[in-house]
Amino acid sequence: MAIPIGLPTRAGLLTAGLSLTFVLCWSSGFIGAKFGGAEASVFTLLLWRFLPLGLIVAPLLLAAARPAGRSGPGELLRQAVVGLLSQSGYVLTVYAAISLGVSTGTTALVDGLQPLVVAALAGPILGVTVGRRQWLGLLVGLTGVAVVTVADAADPGTTAPLGAYLVPFAGMLCLVAATFVDRRAERPMPPPRALAVHLITSAVVFALLAVLTGSVVPPATTGFWLAVGWLILLPTFGGYALYWLLLRRIGVTRVNALLFLVPPVTTGWGVALYGEPFTFFTGAGLLLTLVATALVNWRSRLATESAPGAPDGIRTHT
Repeated sequence: MAIPIGLPTRAGLLTAGLSLTFVLCWSSGFIGAKFGGAEASVFTLLLWRFLPLGLIVAPLLLAAARPAGRSGPGELLRQAVVGLLSQSGYVLTVYAAISLGVSTGTTALVDGLQPLVVAALAGPILGVTVGRRQWLGLLVGLTGVAVVTVADAADPGTTAPLGAYLVPFAGMLCLVAATFVDRRAERPMPPPRALAVHLITSAVVFALLAVLTGSVVPPATTGFWLAVGWLILLPTFGGYALYWLLLRRIGVTRVNALLFLVPPVTTGWGVALYGEPFTFFTGAGLLLTLVATALVNWRSRLATESAPGAPDGIRTHT
């Protein structure tokens, strides 16, 4: 039977539902960081978030990787560096910024700049053609982030020192560096195996930091373990599982477009759950970043279709 034009198909509705769930799960990582940060130190929370992933999930991912996809020690070291930057460095700065009082929406918005920065820097670093529209998109995106950050810092109710707003920028730059390190690989490691290396690296890093700071012992509170469960189930299993599923269903360009919905959704989470401020300037800044995304993707979609190796940025869960 023919399907009437304009009516959504069952597959289309399923994809839309999966996409919505993906954005909610991905944005939940920022809220989980705020939730867990109220229960324990950043190092304690990150240790008990990544230790189960490193001990249980990583071996399963390694076992699932095809034997033919095994890489040499050089690529293993490269992925350890990528994990150090994209997981350990990035996640630590996100959690630290939120614990210092930076709003979840602002932190997510700064993180959302990473694909724009990668797209703009791809020319001088990787030799990929970068158009004026991408540079304009980066400028508009930076303006949007600046508007939201200034509005957040000027809010009378904020507890974050001015220096705290530089912390999420450092995390975003960790993601940018990880992207270019990963893209220089001649024989990239299969995604499940690479993720396993990232998780093991992060588990080791946060175990060392927790030991050095005396933050190993978790608090005996229900709230802490609820936060740990939230962070493992929603952004890790929910976010990452749906990420790879949607990559197969709709492609990398559309999945990356979905990621740009994370900042406004995270802002909504923060307003609803924690009463974080939402002003005219907050809305204006978010709108500017969406315009920046449209500017960059208008050009990059054609480049992605003609050159599958074009950099689209490394994404990580928070």
